Amino acid sequence: MFAESTRHIESYYASHYAESGALPERPALAGDHHADVLVVGAGFSGLHTALRLALAGRRVALVEASRVAWAASGRNGGQALLGWSCDMPPFEQALGLAGARELWDSMRWAAAEVRALPARHGFDIDYRPGSLWAAVRRSRVAMLEAARDEAAQKWGYERLRFIPESEMPEWIGSRRYRAALYDPEAGHLDPLKLALGLADAIERAGGAIFEQSRVLAYRETPSGYVASTREGTVRAGALVLACNAYIDRLDSDLAGRVLPVGTWQVATRRLDPALARSLLPRNSCVIDNQFVPDYFRLSPDDRLLFGGACTYLGGIPKDIGAAIRPNLERAFPPLRGVEFDYAWGGHIDISIRRTPDVGHERDRYWLQGFSGHGVLPTLAAARAVADAILGEPRLLSLYERMHNPRFPGGERFAAPLEALGKLWYRLRDVV
Repeated sequence: MFAESTRHIESYYASHYAESGALPERPALAGDHHADVLVVGAGFSGLHTALRLALAGRRVALVEASRVAWAASGRNGGQALLGWSCDMPPFEQALGLAGARELWDSMRWAAAEVRALPARHGFDIDYRPGSLWAAVRRSRVAMLEAARDEAAQKWGYERLRFIPESEMPEWIGSRRYRAALYDPEAGHLDPLKLALGLADAIERAGGAIFEQSRVLAYRETPSGYVASTREGTVRAGALVLACNAYIDRLDSDLAGRVLPVGTWQVATRRLDPALARSLLPRNSCVIDNQFVPDYFRLSPDDRLLFGGACTYLGGIPKDIGAAIRPNLERAFPPLRGVEFDYAWGGHIDISIRRTPDVGHERDRYWLQGFSGHGVLPTLAAARAVADAILGEPRLLSLYERMHNPRFPGGERFAAPLEALGKLWYRLRDVV
């Protein structure tokens, strides 16, 4: 599944740039280049890592097979949520309470950092504060209360607010949701604006970004690594692989530990502002606590952005709108028949335990396995990798104590096995 495209897909986010002609094009790699660090992949993982290293004075080359944030980083749900897809139990099991708390604190740092980055570097991401984790089934309301209590008692996070059913109309204009947890340190944003702002900041800090330059292979040398594209090479002392769902055949070991999963979402037509505010009166983003969750938020121009479906077999429906409409209309009956101006999909990288796969071996570093929950986790992991390259490996050593095995069955059987597992849990959502 090689990611090579000369243009971004027609998502809601990219449409604004396409209309103004403001999507910058960067040169392809040509000839021989030297850097202190080569970063492969210009999604959030690679961009955050490259920026931190460039600001620290390292010569950074960032090489992207397609365009900056062409994949999930530039077309995701835009929800900046604290935590990981796997939640905290795997971290506590692997690291103990103190180690898990240290990574949780790094996640709170990431939540604050994503709010500070735009002002620090002079760009805008349409950030709006607040998120809701909502229960559809009454039997899962207790899950919310337990999560609130655990966050306060174990992780020292006392800012989660439980919203009972009686107060839900003040937050979500739908009878589908029974209760929710409100997180004031989370929020929602335009992911493509974030990615492009980071790219500009990297270049201002002295880093070089090359697009349309898929790395075909890399090899280790006595002085570091050499990576080759069709038209050029980069020699660097350290290599960072930030390819996520598109690691493909570049590194078979890393590729075996993640599975590309197809997912999709829509953007409605512009709604009457009063109708839009009735759907989400406090303009928080929302994700529910079903096994296959729906997630949604309002855009600055009063559209409902709604996603949630996915397939472990990797495909994207031909008619995304038809595939997602039943979920949207079940959540918001007043929007029955609403027009969709945009419908798009893409691939995320899941690990078998939904835990992040972040580590290193002989100056080769990697970040992957964010499992559909990557806006803040990629920033937290990039900090760990960049710090390690700069000589402070503490955070990275915690990630490396998490065990991320290969998917069973190899490339041929991993996806069908995961699809069967997902079907089982999805049936449990509806019974």
